Amino acid sequence: MKRYACSICGYVYNPADGDSDSGIPAGTAFEDLPDDWVCPVCGAGKDAFEVTD
Repeated sequence: MKRYACSICGYVYNPADGDSDSGIPAGTAFEDLPDDWVCPVCGAGKDAFEVTD
C-alpha cells in the first residue's frame, strides 16, 4: 500500500499502521479514510497529503 505524507508537517500515514488515535484500524487504505479525517499532528485535511515512496 502507498504511504502518504502531510505536506504541512511531514506526518506520514502508513496504511499498515492505520491511525489508532483516530480509531482507524491497521490496513485502512488512505483512499478509505473518512472524508473528515485530519492529520493527527497538525489537523490538515486529506487534501494536504501527497504520495510518498
